[in-house]
Amino acid sequence: MQTFDLTQEYVRVLTIATSDSGGGAGVQADLKTFAALGCYGMSAVAGLTAQNTQAVSGIHIAPPEFLAAQIDAVAQDIGAHAVKIGMLFSADVMRVVAAAIDRHALPHVVVDPVMVSATGAALIEPDGVQTLVAELFPRAALVTPNLHEAELLLGHPVGSAADMAAAAQALLQMGARAVLLKGGHLPGDTVFDVLLERGAEPQVMQAERVATQNVHGAGCTLSSALAAFLAQGLPLRLAAEAAHSFVLDALKEGAMVRTGHGVGPLNHGFSPRAMVLRDLPRAAPPQAG
Repeated sequence: MQTFDLTQEYVRVLTIATSDSGGGAGVQADLKTFAALGCYGMSAVAGLTAQNTQAVSGIHIAPPEFLAAQIDAVAQDIGAHAVKIGMLFSADVMRVVAAAIDRHALPHVVVDPVMVSATGAALIEPDGVQTLVAELFPRAALVTPNLHEAELLLGHPVGSAADMAAAAQALLQMGARAVLLKGGHLPGDTVFDVLLERGAEPQVMQAERVATQNVHGAGCTLSSALAAFLAQGLPLRLAAEAAHSFVLDALKEGAMVRTGHGVGPLNHGFSPRAMVLRDLPRAAPPQAG
C-alpha cells in the first residue's frame, strides 16, 4: 500500500443530534452550516424525526449503545476540534453522550438544549430536562437556549429584553460555563441575544428582525456556527459575534424563498467558504542515545 507524507488536516466538527427529514434543522442543518463555514462535518445520529415545514409527525430514538458506537468510531479515528450537541430527547441518551465526552475528552462542546420545535412539538421527555442540566451543562463550553427553553429550565417567564441578563445569570448558576440566551421570541423590530461568561460582563448582540417565516433551524444553525468558529480557534466572544452574523445573513438570503407550506429553512449556502486547513503537528525528532 502506497503511503503519503500528509502535512495538513481539515478543521473538524462533530454534531451529536437528531435527523430532520425535512432538512431544515437537526443534523442536516448542522452539516450544512459546517460545510458553509469551511469545516469538515461528522455526525452521530441520536434519533430520527418524520417532519416537514408544518409538523413533527414521528420521533424514533437511536439505541443509546449505538449512539455511543457512532461517537467512538469518529473520535477514535478522525477526532473533532469541536462538538455541537442538539436534540437528544431522552435521559438515557444524554447520559451516554456525557460519558462519551469524558471518555474522549471532546473539546469545545456547544449544547443547544432543544426542547420544542418551531412548529410546537415537544422534543424532550419530561425527565430529560433534569438530566440535561446535570449531565451536559457542566461539560459544555457554552449552552444556547432560546427564551422558551430558558423558561422551561428556570421555571419562570423571561418576558422582556431587560430580563435576559438575569435569566442568563440564573442559567450559569445551574452549572453552565457560558450561556448565549437567544431573544428571538420576544416581540419587537429588534432582536437581542445575550452572551454571559462566568466572571464577565454580559455581551448584548442586537439586530433588526428579518421579515420572514423561514426560521426553521435557526437555533441549530447558530449553535453549529458557534462550534465551527470555536473549532477554527476564535475566542468565545468573537465566535458568538461571527455566528450571530452568519445566521442573520442566512435568514436574509432565505427570507423570500418558499420551501414547503409552513415554517421554511434558512439559506445556509448563501456564501460558502473554502475548507479550512491546519498543519498537522510534527512528531518530535528522536532523542540521541
